[in-house]
Amino acid sequence: MNDWLKRMREQLSTLWKKWTAVQKVILTVIVIAVIVGIVLLVTFSSTPSMVPLLTSPVTDEEARNEISFRLNEEGVEHSISSEGIIYVKDRKTAQRMIGILAREDLIPPGTSPFAMFQMDRWTLTDFERDVNLREAIRKSLELHIKALDDIDDAEVSLVIPERALFTEDQNPTTASVIIFPRPGSGFTTNRKKIEGLVRLVKLAVEGLSDENIVITDHQGIQLNDFADLIDFDKQELIKRQQKIKRNVELIYKKTIMEELSRIFTQDRVSILNVDIEMDFDSKVVETEEHFPITMIADNPKTPYDETEVAPSITRSFETTDIYFKGTGFNPEGPPGQEGQTPPAYKDLDGQYGEYSDKSVMQNEEVNTRIINEETAGGMIKRITIGIAIDGIWNLVYDEKGALQFDPGGALAREYSPVDDEELKKAKTLVEHAIGFSRTRGDSVTVQHMQFDHTEKFKSEDGKYRSQKRVQQTILYSLIAVGVIVIAFVVFRLISREMERRRRLREEELSRQHQAMREAALRSAEEEGLEVQMSVEERARLEMQENAINMAREHPEDVAQLIRTWLIEE
Repeated sequence: MNDWLKRMREQLSTLWKKWTAVQKVILTVIVIAVIVGIVLLVTFSSTPSMVPLLTSPVTDEEARNEISFRLNEEGVEHSISSEGIIYVKDRKTAQRMIGILAREDLIPPGTSPFAMFQMDRWTLTDFERDVNLREAIRKSLELHIKALDDIDDAEVSLVIPERALFTEDQNPTTASVIIFPRPGSGFTTNRKKIEGLVRLVKLAVEGLSDENIVITDHQGIQLNDFADLIDFDKQELIKRQQKIKRNVELIYKKTIMEELSRIFTQDRVSILNVDIEMDFDSKVVETEEHFPITMIADNPKTPYDETEVAPSITRSFETTDIYFKGTGFNPEGPPGQEGQTPPAYKDLDGQYGEYSDKSVMQNEEVNTRIINEETAGGMIKRITIGIAIDGIWNLVYDEKGALQFDPGGALAREYSPVDDEELKKAKTLVEHAIGFSRTRGDSVTVQHMQFDHTEKFKSEDGKYRSQKRVQQTILYSLIAVGVIVIAFVVFRLISREMERRRRLREEELSRQHQAMREAALRSAEEEGLEVQMSVEERARLEMQENAINMAREHPEDVAQLIRTWLIEE
């Protein structure tokens, strides 16, 4: 064997040396991939993908559909096998959903909601199996109770006695549960949740009844003693009824306010009170009604009614006629003895009499109808409404349309009360809106009442004064801007006029100086004298000559230039 291993190792070594680097890398990658695949296969095959929600299959299709619908509501992914076993993704989800299904009584009867416990040894005694069973049930029950959202922690204690031969000797199975509710959950005052917890515990242990279950909180207060919750249930019922009453009153109040606000505006209508008495008692009334029998029905093709009815028909008839005439019969005793007739009647034995009796018995049949009327709770018993409507306040204007003011400086106003006819119309509208019934005892009152608008008037006066101040400020600002604009325009006009006069004076002086120079030059030329001209004078003369030449050659350009100067001036 060792030689074979040596030869195999030498052959592999020889092959490994002959292979190239690429072949060695490929072989290494293949070996690593195979090892990783085997590890993943073992890992995923050993880990279950889904766990059963209930260990027993749910054979009832309707119950299975209800559980599936509830799981869909909670957003839990699940699958149902062909045998009827429901699977969820993990154990934590299964524990949470078991608690919800038990609380809502959706677990089918005879179905265990707990995971099956497994035994690792085959040498266990019956006592050890019973202990393991009780411990498994207890731990599983604790896990399910802890999975509830409203409970932080729970402790469960079970007493499962040994089975007795006779039923009367069998001790009952008992369970005690201590819960630690989550702060602010309200679990201890919610009867529906407590009943769900009782059903959850009852389903966990075989043979456990409601009276043998004790559920307490961490303070030792028993929660499933529903006899003590009667007063609490009454209070909760009263609260719900009052809430329904308030909601109905708010609906009526909102409807009346919306409709009257369209007529009188919202600030003129005040609903002082809407009181609706409601009857929350459910009643069943049985009424027996008798009505005539129709002998001939009406023909719908004729324009007249030919219906014939009879109050009743005879079902049976019996007549009795009894007639007697004579002295009657007086029994005597045995021969040789006197009869038993009292002495008072012996004197009447010889009298002659007649007796007649007639009777008629007739049974009549009539149509009978039995009506069962069930009155649901929450019916309106009586409606009482009180409404106040304010008049109209109008501002006072003078002949020119300006607002008037009272001596205090406030805006003058006049009050116009609501007409009685309008109040009657408003009352009629409200009565029709609520379905007024006099037999029910409804009461609707609509009265005129002057509201206090002091704060409103102060606000309106303040807004008016602010508006007037803004208007005056704008007016004064516009006047000031107008004065400034006019002053600026006048200043500009005066400045331009002064500038024009100054320029005219300078031009006049320049012309005079030029005329004087030209005269001096002419006189000098005439006298034959040599005149020396300054550089500025020569430049001025050249400029004048150029301007004259330009005006002769391009008269249009010179005219345009002059127009531009005039516009700038």
